[in-house]
Amino acid sequence: MSATLGVSVTLPAFEGDLADGAKVVGDIYPAGATGAAKRSILIPCGSSVTPERYDVAPGRYVVSATLPSGAVLMEDVEALEGQETLVALDASDSPYETHSWQYLMGNIETSRAYHAADTAELPRARPPKATWIGRSKPKSWSFQAMNALVTEAADTPLADLITDLIAEAPPQAVPEPDATDGTSHLFRFGADGPVAAPGGPHGNRQFLLVEMAGAAHLVTLPAPWDAARIEVLVNARHSPTGSAVAVTVRDPAVGAALAYMSRGAFDTASKLFTDVESMLRAKNQNPLAAAAGAYVLVGTGLTDEPRQWDSWLENLRDWFDWMSDGSVLRATRRLRRAASDADLRQARDGLIEAYDRGVPFYTLGLSWLVDGLSEFPHDPECVSRLEQARRLSWRVDMREPFVIVSLRGRPR
Repeated sequence: MSATLGVSVTLPAFEGDLADGAKVVGDIYPAGATGAAKRSILIPCGSSVTPERYDVAPGRYVVSATLPSGAVLMEDVEALEGQETLVALDASDSPYETHSWQYLMGNIETSRAYHAADTAELPRARPPKATWIGRSKPKSWSFQAMNALVTEAADTPLADLITDLIAEAPPQAVPEPDATDGTSHLFRFGADGPVAAPGGPHGNRQFLLVEMAGAAHLVTLPAPWDAARIEVLVNARHSPTGSAVAVTVRDPAVGAALAYMSRGAFDTASKLFTDVESMLRAKNQNPLAAAAGAYVLVGTGLTDEPRQWDSWLENLRDWFDWMSDGSVLRATRRLRRAASDADLRQARDGLIEAYDRGVPFYTLGLSWLVDGLSEFPHDPECVSRLEQARRLSWRVDMREPFVIVSLRGRPR
């Protein structure tokens, strides 16, 4: 005897880049005495996706999906013998269809909360000023340079600072958000820069300077990310995460995994990084995605045993010296596996190298770098670097997957 559950999550996709849907993680549990559980299943998520089919014994089940936002969708269904029962969990409560990806990631409230009658309407402030730095100076990625930028931003015009200290090519103003209601402003970026004003020189590290209501944030853009678009949400409301600025990647394969990862849910994220090893082998195509996969491997690979991917971490570090995340990953892995003074020395040297290569793209890399340097409290070189790394981390929104530095105003 068998039955089938066809499971999906309904989410307005808005644009064609997510026509085939994204993936989230869920579970199927028997509600009665019969049937077996299916844990950590992959569920397609979109406006018209093909359900993922799971064979089960006839009976009642609870089907759930854990969204990257942390919200859990559930439905009680009955699987009938010889039949397919469709289960469409509803995640369509975004305040706007244009913001549905941000809703999925947990960066904006539900439509019910956002448009509630008892919610005080926020005064319409001036829209944020956004400046894209498509090509930045490599020396601007250093911890000393970033900390100096924060210090000088207090009383120096930001336009002058960005031109003098950050930009290697002329910064480009983004004329307007791609979607806005006057309160929640959404900017999109593709392989050629801002979708609203494409073109212009771009290099290995791109930034977006966001200025709004007296605050200013220097946003690390994970670009380019193959063909996937990047979204930056600037939210004048108090967002569910508390972040004033949020960065997401509209990658149907691993976009949700980045949000799981930033919340520390490595096991959940690993279910979406189903082929991390091939990502690392193909790291020349998308080193930022390969680094994300490596964070999941190192985050879940707590064993001291050598793994096949250890050598790929070496390559990630060797081939992309503009991305300090590779050095952080290798050093963290060595520190966790250290069994001798020589091993500790190698880990220590790797942490110093990671610091000297500059601020990581991922906040997780910054966190691991601080933790690693803290393991050497009697080493003057580690202590001096730890002081600078900690100082910067106090201005970084550690809830976000990618590094966002608060230049003015209090970090939310």
